[in-house]
Amino acid sequence: MARNRCLVRPDMGRATGTVTRVEGRPVTQVTGAIGPGTPVGPDAAAGSVTTSLPTAEASFRRPTRLIARSLFQLTKPRIIELLLVTTLPTMLLAARGLPSAKLILVTLLGGAFAAGSANTLNCYIDRDIDAVMRRTSRRPLVARSPAAGGGAMIKPAEALVSGIVLGAAATLLLGLAANWLSAVLADGAILFYVFVYTLGLKRRTASNIVIGGAAGCFPVLVGWAAVTGKVSWPAVVLFAVIFFWTPPHFWALAMKFRDDYAAAQVPMLPVVAAPAKVARKIVSYSYAMVGATLLLIPYAGWLYGCCAAGLGGWFLLEAHRLQARIASGNAGDAPAPMRLFHLSIAYLTLLFAAVAVTALLPWQRW
Repeated sequence: MARNRCLVRPDMGRATGTVTRVEGRPVTQVTGAIGPGTPVGPDAAAGSVTTSLPTAEASFRRPTRLIARSLFQLTKPRIIELLLVTTLPTMLLAARGLPSAKLILVTLLGGAFAAGSANTLNCYIDRDIDAVMRRTSRRPLVARSPAAGGGAMIKPAEALVSGIVLGAAATLLLGLAANWLSAVLADGAILFYVFVYTLGLKRRTASNIVIGGAAGCFPVLVGWAAVTGKVSWPAVVLFAVIFFWTPPHFWALAMKFRDDYAAAQVPMLPVVAAPAKVARKIVSYSYAMVGATLLLIPYAGWLYGCCAAGLGGWFLLEAHRLQARIASGNAGDAPAPMRLFHLSIAYLTLLFAAVAVTALLPWQRW
């Protein structure tokens, strides 16, 4: 890399340098006597000159591959995977069989774009608290990387543009290749997650995840609408299942990272309430979730009902086990909250797998 040099003759005086910022850009101010090799502008004062040289950080160019990978990480791919796990089985149930491959591809890709948009915008807004929390301190907007010259891997403006572009892509793809109802529902999920949850509730109330978690329920509505062009009661039941599943899932995680949320001043329920109260609420929402899964039996069939009942009993057993450990004062000695957290992911995956399998069977007989 070329080096900027300022040549000053010994007999012309000494040069001094300081680092300042000009219009937000770090520059090196070099002031000294005029001599051979010293760049002199038309407005320079006689006998001296001030010139601005970019510092290493300002002139460092991030690799394109790093930028692309970092933007991808901002979409929270693992969350997108879980959302798509609920979308495809819902489409199979709505079609009572297998929809066209094109419609499946369009809906899943559009749903991924919509979720990626919401997650990227969430990271853009929450970059101040992400830097405080250990769990999120490695996200590209706040993590420092030598590959980025010691700065953040992604600039805030880049994240904002990426989130908007992904949202626009989701809208156009779903609207033009599926139907506009599915596109509107996807947009509703983005807006709800960004404005209701991230900006409105997350830093203000312990009910943030209860209400804001509804954004994660929209994929089942999108999938159903993409197939049928409307939203019917089975889709609403699946919406309710995910709505009641979200608090136990997320509160278990928040119990593990309680200190993180407290440091960032985010009033998650485990931060502002006693562990025993959190455990009681987890159990209550777990019962509501299992009850909601059983409401789908008249449409999905008895085979699904057996799966839902068995999986529900498994989830309730673990929720009660967590409550018992907290009541006995042993919750801090074992990773009980994270056990429920991981179990909840497996539970939702298996439940929707049951939906998919039974949807592909002759549903009138099953």
